[in-house]
Amino acid sequence: MKSSILSLCAAAGLAAALNAAPVFAGAGHDHGPKYGGVVRELHNVAYELVAKPDSLTLYVSDHGKPVPTQGAQAEAVIYAGNDKTTVKLEPAGENRMVAKGNFKVGVGVRVVLTTTLPGKTPAKATFNLK
Repeated sequence: MKSSILSLCAAAGLAAALNAAPVFAGAGHDHGPKYGGVVRELHNVAYELVAKPDSLTLYVSDHGKPVPTQGAQAEAVIYAGNDKTTVKLEPAGENRMVAKGNFKVGVGVRVVLTTTLPGKTPAKATFNLK
């Protein structure tokens, strides 16, 4: 009886440790939005898209540290119902790329963004706006 209780306690402890492991493994990997946008991670780089009716702003970071966008290229394809709009984003500061214009944004709008950072392969991410 004593050994079965010990085995049960050991199994419960192992299960608790395994359930906690992802929390510790992800320490330092904060991929939540910092600017109120939608975040996608590709190749260990976090892309946060902030979509407003007059601008699209992309913030790029690596483990919370800004990734320089000078020399980067980005193109967004915005799908809003039956409408499709393509726009280029330009570097605009330390880790930002921006497109100005008149954009349909909001629930149900999807943005497919292709970004090429200097020295990196192109990254393509889909953002479902909220």
